[in-house]
Amino acid sequence: MTPAQAGARPSLGTVAAQWLRIGAIGFGGPPAHITLLRQLCVERRGWIGEGEFEDGIAACNLLPGPASTQLAIFCARRLRGFVGGLVGGACFIVPGLVAILALSALLLSAHPARPVVYAAAGAGAAVAAVALHAGLGLVPASWRRTGDSRAGRVRWVLYLAAGAAAAVTLGPWLVLVLLAAGLVEAAVRRPRAARGTALSMTLFPALTAGTLGAVAWTAFKVGALSYGGGFVIIPLMQGDAVSRHHWLTGDQFLYAVALGQITPGPVVHTVAVVGYAAAGLVGGLLAAVVAFAPSFLFVLGGARHFDRLRGNATAQAFLSGAGPAAIGAILGSSLLLARSLTDVWQIPVLALALLWLLVLRRGVVSALLGAAAIGVVVSLF
Repeated sequence: MTPAQAGARPSLGTVAAQWLRIGAIGFGGPPAHITLLRQLCVERRGWIGEGEFEDGIAACNLLPGPASTQLAIFCARRLRGFVGGLVGGACFIVPGLVAILALSALLLSAHPARPVVYAAAGAGAAVAAVALHAGLGLVPASWRRTGDSRAGRVRWVLYLAAGAAAAVTLGPWLVLVLLAAGLVEAAVRRPRAARGTALSMTLFPALTAGTLGAVAWTAFKVGALSYGGGFVIIPLMQGDAVSRHHWLTGDQFLYAVALGQITPGPVVHTVAVVGYAAAGLVGGLLAAVVAFAPSFLFVLGGARHFDRLRGNATAQAFLSGAGPAAIGAILGSSLLLARSLTDVWQIPVLALALLWLLVLRRGVVSALLGAAAIGVVVSLF
């Protein structure tokens, strides 16, 4: 069925209900979210043409922040305008946010039940394997973008290495490496492209005044300055949450990342756990609002320019540099996560997760739930 055959555009209530449904059943990260949106908007209802949907995916991948959330906002905006984008995006985000805040309250309480703690520790042990799996899965497409140029492939390797090193050593300042890689590649491909492009860091001192300001700054980096999405947010958060502000221990940060994987909706929900640990429910909600606000601004304000963005040589060149650096950061984050393990029994759980994901090629959610089940069994002894 084509868009023309589909008839009138859906009501705002229909958009709210359908996007709420996708947000509630969207386990498995961006691939699952994109599939559900395609099935609804393109295949079943014919609200959006296949070509326009693919253009939306391509444009959202050029933006910093959670690409699948931006696609959900884009599709809702396409159907019901500005208000539709707000409603659809909010409905997509809310189910996972409610779930992860509820689980945060359970795990970060003063005296959580022993099986709950061990289940979280088991899932946390598998998170490093999930990060490695995610990074490796992004390599082929990024490598193909380099083309046949030997110089381009050498730069790709250097960007990848720089991203990995920065994730391990720089923590929240990783964003500067991602931006630098993108700007260097843009300058190489089109020397004039980088002129006048600079990142203002003047927000830093203003946003870090007090706990809520620090939460807002951490969430802002996740939502507005992260390229590659997914696990690239880990080094952006871990340095602030664990080392600098001590809102979470290393173990608890692993729990937070695991919760972001096993709850529906975007992985960026992990930032709500960090906010909750820092300042309770207010902190969790603030972190979510700040992290997702840039996605709404980018899409609602710029969707009409998506066609030009996709075809913009400078944007493509920037992504060709920032992309491999982000992949390197994801691979580097797997080392950070593995180093955070504190109990001996978690090592074989990590090994089993690596086998499950990389050798048997099974699903991420099942890996995390299986690891959590092992943790519950361990708690009995």
